[in-house]
Amino acid sequence: MTGLDFEKPIIELEKKIQELESFTSHKKIDLSSEVKRLEEKLERLKKDIYGHLTPWQRVQIARHPQRPYTLDYIGMIMSDFLEIHGDRLFADDKALIAGFAKIDNQKVVVIGHQKGRDIKENLKRNFGCAHPEGYRKALRAMQLAEKFNLPVVVFIDTPGAYPGIGAEERGQAQAIAFNLREMVGISVPIVATIIGEGGSGGALGIGIADRVCVLENAYYSVISPEGCAAILWKNGSKAPEAAEVLKLTSEDLLKMGIIDEIIPEPMGGAHRDAQKMAQTLKEAVKKNFKDLKAQSKDKLLELRYNKFRSIGEFA
Repeated sequence: MTGLDFEKPIIELEKKIQELESFTSHKKIDLSSEVKRLEEKLERLKKDIYGHLTPWQRVQIARHPQRPYTLDYIGMIMSDFLEIHGDRLFADDKALIAGFAKIDNQKVVVIGHQKGRDIKENLKRNFGCAHPEGYRKALRAMQLAEKFNLPVVVFIDTPGAYPGIGAEERGQAQAIAFNLREMVGISVPIVATIIGEGGSGGALGIGIADRVCVLENAYYSVISPEGCAAILWKNGSKAPEAAEVLKLTSEDLLKMGIIDEIIPEPMGGAHRDAQKMAQTLKEAVKKNFKDLKAQSKDKLLELRYNKFRSIGEFA
């Protein structure tokens, strides 16, 4: 397990426990009481560290290289996945996945950003930063969902939309803006979950949903902490301070009414027990779809519109 800087005491204690257990099994010496003492110490240490995470530490967990991505969740909670490709205008963007699948017996359309596990795959997936053709593909998938009356599952995990010259030439801003407008009027239930990074318009471009959920250690923000620090302090090393003032954690987002639900993660993050995280996510998605199915199409669209119009209101 790859550890983050603030997790070093946990990683060291876990290694010590593993060494003791290995020594016990090879030498036939009973050290069970010592192992139990260390395990209890480890549990207290985890609760202390993970129970008092700073916003910057949560950002680091959201970016953990072993954290489950969209295709991981599709494989764990869905079946019969059939991916669609291309925007019928330019190309297929591999940074954004779209297709048909089933959650138990419920047919759905699923859309999500996809990062890579190594350099080769990250180059293929563009580090999860979608091009305009990715957002057009996502909209095409949502329009198919509407045509066949299928609910839409969205997984958001991107530092932001790709800001390269080619993407701008092909209408990046227009593609995202068009999605924002069109998603308000898609007349089927949409449940979106930020599973890792929710960066800027790149996240919002597929994030107009009836229910917006955030995994406990994911973040959702108008800009990355590093980008904010570079603008406000002209110093990228101020990212931890920027993460604090951006109010990007799940708790802050829920308090401000930006999101509807926090989905709890296993202690230490989704990557520490991917199967458990997937099951929790699946149940949350199913519960939200069950609630949304009770609404008529007109009421669904009215509530979605009012939900986003009310963001930013204050007394």
